[in-house]
Amino acid sequence: MARRRRGLDYSTLQRKGRLPVWLSITWRALFVVGLLGVAVLVHWIERDGLKDNYDGHVSFLDVVYFTMISVTTTGYGDIAPVSDRARLFDALIVTPIRIFAVLIFLGTAYSFVFRRTWDRWRMAYIQRHLHDHIIVAGFGTTGSEAVDELIARGTDPSCIVVIDGDMQALERAKALGCAVMEGDATRDKALHAVKIERARSMIVTGGSDDTSILITLTARHLAPHLGISVVVRNEDNETLAHQAGATTVINPVSFAGLLLAGSTHGPHISDYLMDLASDRGRVKLVERMVKPEECGRSLTEVSTGMGLRIYRGDAMYGFWEPEVATLVPGDVIVEIVPTSAREVHDA
Repeated sequence: MARRRRGLDYSTLQRKGRLPVWLSITWRALFVVGLLGVAVLVHWIERDGLKDNYDGHVSFLDVVYFTMISVTTTGYGDIAPVSDRARLFDALIVTPIRIFAVLIFLGTAYSFVFRRTWDRWRMAYIQRHLHDHIIVAGFGTTGSEAVDELIARGTDPSCIVVIDGDMQALERAKALGCAVMEGDATRDKALHAVKIERARSMIVTGGSDDTSILITLTARHLAPHLGISVVVRNEDNETLAHQAGATTVINPVSFAGLLLAGSTHGPHISDYLMDLASDRGRVKLVERMVKPEECGRSLTEVSTGMGLRIYRGDAMYGFWEPEVATLVPGDVIVEIVPTSAREVHDA
């Protein structure tokens, strides 16, 4: 399956531009007042082109009154433009001001009332129905690559929940179809909000080893049986990550070293290792439970792929060991399977 980034292009420089709610409302209101001020000023200058059908005199208060009822499209007819210049101004200037004012008020109502209410309802609905999902804590380079690979392996993006404190990162995750939440994954409140107790698994890429380990500790405290995969960059912290409750600890530096070392023994070894680790090559590694019809058979008789190892309880056995001669219920098989022809073509 080909892996593609959907949504916006984030390769250009960007700067945070979100305004506080009060400031956003204030500048919109000032903009509308400014437009009305321009209309009042021009109407006052061109007041000779207006006719007051009540007393025949156009005062400043009459100009303000006429401007307001014109912009709001009320139009009682007691004051009306009679000169060509006044009518032309009303047609070409006041009408656009009226449209701008209506759009600004509607946009403000949508942004701060309807959209926020809708977003809160939608997020509450998603939270209530979160189940068997994958939580990704941190959407930096490693986290985004992990999400891309999950999607390439067939995971529904709506089953992935991303937690990060960077809104630009969350926008990228949202563009992929993931559910997102701005928050601190080291806090109980944030993990409770994404229903960690009902999650299938969790990927932790906190950006630094201490943050990742703290997130792992918090997650393990809240979900004792959750599978947690964490990335650490310092070899000394691998043991700490395991002690914090991580199910799988991955050191990208060590993995890169393994690939480099393997390449010195043959030009194709590192290629094959990358092929196994990715879902876009000709073969891939798969972990699955033993099927009922496979119980009693040998690991070498597995028909879905090439069996490499089994996990039985807390022990693991390679394909050359006698324990794999008879598969039993509960065994976990790690095997190499071919990627389908269509997937290879798409990749």
